[in-house]
Amino acid sequence: MLAVSLTALAGLCVVQHVPMADTLVYRAEGAAVANGSDLYGFTVTEWELPATYPPFAAILFVPTTWLPLGALKTVFLVGNVALLALLVRLSCKLAGLPVRAPFLCAATALALWLEPVFQTVLFGQINLALACLVLWDLTRPPGAVGKGFAVGVAAGIKLTPAVFVVYLLLRGRVREAAVAFAGFAGTVLLGALVLPAASVDFWTRRIFETGRVGKVWIVDNQSLQGLVARLLHDAEPGAAWAVPAAVAAVVGLWLVRRAPDEPRALLLAAFTALLVSPISWSHHWVWCVPLSAVLIAAGRPRVAAAVAVLFAARTFWLLPHEGDLDLHLPWWQQALASPYALLALAAWPVLRVSVLGQQDVRVVEHPKDDKEQTTSRHHVLSHDL
Repeated sequence: MLAVSLTALAGLCVVQHVPMADTLVYRAEGAAVANGSDLYGFTVTEWELPATYPPFAAILFVPTTWLPLGALKTVFLVGNVALLALLVRLSCKLAGLPVRAPFLCAATALALWLEPVFQTVLFGQINLALACLVLWDLTRPPGAVGKGFAVGVAAGIKLTPAVFVVYLLLRGRVREAAVAFAGFAGTVLLGALVLPAASVDFWTRRIFETGRVGKVWIVDNQSLQGLVARLLHDAEPGAAWAVPAAVAAVVGLWLVRRAPDEPRALLLAAFTALLVSPISWSHHWVWCVPLSAVLIAAGRPRVAAAVAVLFAARTFWLLPHEGDLDLHLPWWQQALASPYALLALAAWPVLRVSVLGQQDVRVVEHPKDDKEQTTSRHHVLSHDL
C-alpha cells in the first residue's frame, strides 16, 4: 500500500509540475537573511506571496538556499512523507495504541491522501514538522529533561503552536509551560540579535496584518472567520466573526481545562486554535491524524472512518471558488465550504458529555461501603463510555 501510494504521489508531482509555492517562500526568506535584504519587503511566485513567519523561522530557512531548486523540492517531498510516518507513530503513542510496521506503513499510505496532509506536501509546507515537534515533546515521559522546550521552539517558528503553552497552564503543568515560554522567548531573542530591524518590523507591525497572509473569505480558509465571511457574503465580517470567535475561545479553553484525559485536552487545544485563528488554511488541519488515532483507541473506528472521509473528501475544492465566487455560495453549499470548522464545533457536545461523566466519578468517589463503591464506579464508567 505504501509503495503504491508513494508511486502515485511521485507520478502526480511529475505530471502536474507541482510548484511547492511555500517552499519558494521559505527559500526567499533564507536568501533575505543571507543577503541582508528586507525580510518582509519581497513577494515571490505568481501569487505574490510574502514572508509571514517570525524572523527566527527565516534564520532556520537559510540552508534552503544551499540546494538547487529541484533538489530542494525533492528534499521537502521526501521529508514530508517521512514526517507523516513519524506523525502517525507519535499519534499512536499519544492515543496509547501499539504500532507495528505493517500498520504504520498502511496508515501512512492512507493518511497521505487526507486533504490537509496532501496540501502540505503539495505546497511544500512545514505543518507536519511543527505537529511532530509538539507531539514528540508532549508525549515524552513526565519529568523528562527540557520537556516543553520544543513546544516553545515550534511557537517561535509559526506562532500558532503557542496555544499549547496555554494548554500546559490549563492542565496544571506549570513547569512545562514555563520551559515552553522560555523556549519561545529564546527564539524571539535570537531573532532580535541576528535580525534586529526585521524583528522590530514583525513584532510591532507585520504580526497584526492578517490581510498579508491571504483573503479570509476564500474556501482555503477553514477557520471560524472564513465560515462567517462566506455565510454572510461579507469579505470583512468584523464583529460578526470576532464575538463568536471570542466565545469559541472561552468554551474551547474551558473544555481543555475540564477534559478527562491528556489526548482529548491536547486535541481540543489544537482545534480551538485552528477554529478561532483569523486564517487556518486547510493544510493547517494535519491534526486530523492524531484525532483519528484517539478515536480508534477510544473504540470508535466508525467515527474515525467518518472523520477520515470528511478530511479526504475535498468538498470545498469542488465548489465554485474562482475570483470572489467563494463569497456568493448559496446556503446549501455552506456546509460543504466549511467542513473542518463545522467538525470542530460539532465535537464539543460529545466532549461535554465526557466531561460531565468525569464529574460524576468525583461525586461517587467516597461511597458508604466497598460494594456500593464498585457498583457506582461500574455504573459511571458505563455511562461515560
